[in-house]
Amino acid sequence: MFNQFGIFCAFGLLKLFAILPYGFVARFGDLLGRLLYRIPSQRRHIVHTNLKLCFPNWSEARREAVAAHHFRHAIRSYVERSVQWFGSAQKLEKLVQVDSEIDLSDPNLPPTILLGFHFVGIEAGSIFINYALKRGCGALYQPLSNPKVDQIAKKARGRFNAEMVSRSESARTVLRMLRAHMPVMLGADMDYGVRNSAFVPFFGVDACTLTTVSRLAKTGQAQVVPFIGEVLPNYRGYRLKVFRPWENYPSDDPVADARRMNAFLEEQVELMPEQYYWLHKRFKTRPPGEPSFYDAA
Repeated sequence: MFNQFGIFCAFGLLKLFAILPYGFVARFGDLLGRLLYRIPSQRRHIVHTNLKLCFPNWSEARREAVAAHHFRHAIRSYVERSVQWFGSAQKLEKLVQVDSEIDLSDPNLPPTILLGFHFVGIEAGSIFINYALKRGCGALYQPLSNPKVDQIAKKARGRFNAEMVSRSESARTVLRMLRAHMPVMLGADMDYGVRNSAFVPFFGVDACTLTTVSRLAKTGQAQVVPFIGEVLPNYRGYRLKVFRPWENYPSDDPVADARRMNAFLEEQVELMPEQYYWLHKRFKTRPPGEPSFYDAA
């Protein structure tokens, strides 16, 4: 009973925030992130662990500054789900700057995999891509553990003609969509375990990385178009940056393609390290015999 009531209150608050000025909501999320960072937690430990692994040459002061800034961004991104999930299309249009090297509204777009990366603006970027395409779009998602929350999130994320596809049923559905010239949006820079993955470097650390993007692109004869959602400074909203399709991708080597994906991501993280989702256990799965990096969490 309490759980259902808590869900009702949480989503009621998000819907309320959706009608408030964006600047107020963003500042509230930022303040909440500042406060939560001061409390020792597993998530704070994970952020510091990831930064130490990826940037061993940074000073402690720089890692601390980036970790604190990231925590503010991350918590703020959850609060801003209010605008992204429940705000009007007109409000999103005012908040999202589009910097695209392809015409997202092109009705003759070839089979396309839109490859998103988990920066704090990914939710805004993904939802606005659905809107900008002006057509159906497939979108892979990881179901949430609470069925009620998952139902609400799925509906909100798919509100601009996106057909939500669970990762557990993705391959055949994605290929069907690509063959029908429906763009498909997915993210592949998380640790989903060893199945359909390979250990390739990410900032010099072996990371369990999906190879399915390469295989899907090859089988579906699709171009791969990376995109990133960036949070703009001074509470001005977001920038959706859509890159040109990768050339000579996929190759005949899915592992080499996974390394190329990580190398591209490294370049983007270097530009705004505080906005990458260090809260997640990017190095959770280890090669046989290697201990966990996160045991102290």
